Amino acid sequence: MYDAAHHFDTLYTSVPREFEFRASTREEWIAWREMFRPRLRQALGLENIESDLRDYQSHAEMSKSEDMGDHVREHWHLWVEPTVPLPFYLLRPKTTNGLHPLVLTPHGHNHPHIYAGIAHSESEEKSMIEGERDIARQAVREGYLAIAPTTRAFGETRTELDKQNNRTHSCRIELMHGLLVGRTPIGERVWDISRLIDWAIARPDVDVQRIAITGNSGGGTVSLFAAACDTRISVAVPSSYFCTFHGSIGSINHCDCNYVPGILRLGEMYDVAGLIAPRPFSAIAGKEDAIFPIQHVQFAYERLKQIYTVAGIPDNCQLHIGEGGHRYYKAGAWPFIRHHFNAT
Repeated sequence: MYDAAHHFDTLYTSVPREFEFRASTREEWIAWREMFRPRLRQALGLENIESDLRDYQSHAEMSKSEDMGDHVREHWHLWVEPTVPLPFYLLRPKTTNGLHPLVLTPHGHNHPHIYAGIAHSESEEKSMIEGERDIARQAVREGYLAIAPTTRAFGETRTELDKQNNRTHSCRIELMHGLLVGRTPIGERVWDISRLIDWAIARPDVDVQRIAITGNSGGGTVSLFAAACDTRISVAVPSSYFCTFHGSIGSINHCDCNYVPGILRLGEMYDVAGLIAPRPFSAIAGKEDAIFPIQHVQFAYERLKQIYTVAGIPDNCQLHIGEGGHRYYKAGAWPFIRHHFNAT
């Protein structure tokens, strides 16, 4: 009799992975990295996006500024494509002297405003506080400039029908329609992060040598892939995402936006994360996370640690395990980010 779970398990373990990490020397690691990153960008559709928009110059407009007491919160739109005004919050410390490190905080399958510390209901307030999801607000209180972008297919970038029906996201539409022109949701979201970095580093108050990215769940997805593709990101801290593809999105019915055609023929998630080396990487995981099971997280981390070891910087990689489930654990983020920002 046909057993779907057994079939897919067999498939995932049998397909060859072109960029499975096998290097044993620093020189082999560098060669692996230089060959793998362009192929990953191709799989995500980034090369197609770059080709489509090669003559386009993005621009931004601010619509609102609010004094929040200990910081200023600004509402902006950045036209990442001629037809995509991407909303984002800019949270900045009130101190204006010198350069500030930058932290980008892409969100997961919830509302963009939560990361900026905005709750529209008691349930949102509870989720935000108990799950430590006000990540951009945490960042600005650490003294950093923080950008909390809307993840493409959420908020204002949902379809009109999904807005009318009060659906949180339009991820399936983004995936299916994007596939027609060789794009993926992850690729578009990585593109958006890179354009936000372009905009930010043109400001006079941003320290271009100290740029971190951290987000939870779907925000962890964007954090990992953006750091793998854009080397201007100096510290990566994905939360409730780093695992294996096989043991997480390959074993459950997950949101369509997670899937990249052919990704397992290139490598596992720890291979993708390995492209971040030698830059610091902290994986945050919940011991009781049913979506990204801890045993698969730990296996992936051991494989990633091998990459950092071959690269000669094993201490630039850590795994922080929180005691609960699928949420953000700020204890795994800010001490790590602060340590590596101070070392820069």
